[in-house]
Amino acid sequence: MAKEVQQRGVAIRLACTVFSIGESCYRYQSQQNAENEQIANWLIRLTDNNRSWGFGLSYLYLRNVKNFGWSHKRIYRIYRELELNLRIKPRKRLVRDKPKVFAVPQASNQVWSMDFMHDSLEDGPNFRLVNVIDVFKREALGIEVDFSLPSERVIRSLMQIISWRGKPQVIRCADLGFCHNGPENISGKIRTWAQECGIRFEYIQPGKPQQNAYVERFNRTIRDEWLSQYYWSSIEEVQDFVTQWMWSYNHDRPHLALAGFTPKQHLAKAA
Repeated sequence: MAKEVQQRGVAIRLACTVFSIGESCYRYQSQQNAENEQIANWLIRLTDNNRSWGFGLSYLYLRNVKNFGWSHKRIYRIYRELELNLRIKPRKRLVRDKPKVFAVPQASNQVWSMDFMHDSLEDGPNFRLVNVIDVFKREALGIEVDFSLPSERVIRSLMQIISWRGKPQVIRCADLGFCHNGPENISGKIRTWAQECGIRFEYIQPGKPQQNAYVERFNRTIRDEWLSQYYWSSIEEVQDFVTQWMWSYNHDRPHLALAGFTPKQHLAKAA
């Protein structure tokens, strides 16, 4: 206001007296504006290039790395004025391919599903299972159990099933490159074997077990009905039990998804 009065032709001394301010205050020009702009530019650059940096790291960088003598209060005041303390880092979405729709098989040996499980014996050693089912009527085709199931063992188990059941058109499983159940299914030997046999592997998306829902539901049945119900003293005990349970699952156990009939009964109807 004093400057506006002075611009109208009133003496500076009189204008300052009217508004009760000193002439030195009237003539004062801030010497820090240029430095404040420099601090603001530094803070904006630092927080843009380092999204996880807050005031603390920005201040330490300016003081210890760039050797500026600005006080932390001054830097923090400008940091607040720029509202850098209110930054919200939005979450990033991973770009994933659109999931493909898997066809429902209309006959046996069109689609098999395969997956791995694990548990431990009473005295501590871990063992693994590889489960194979025919998706058409949820029939259990094979459950291989051992302490280790390398690619050669998985291939041998599949060949044994094929010898009495016939060859499937498709085997559905987790992506060999992203298999979350261990190293068994990662080896390129299984891919090579499948190509030589004319079998196509159909891979589900990583983190999408619902795309292999039939075998996941089968895994849950195994877990609930016997795997988590008993203490297993030896691997031989598990292997013997698996053989008996799988026969009972196919012949004696009604399946809710099959209208209350067993897989073998439903297969007989479809024949």
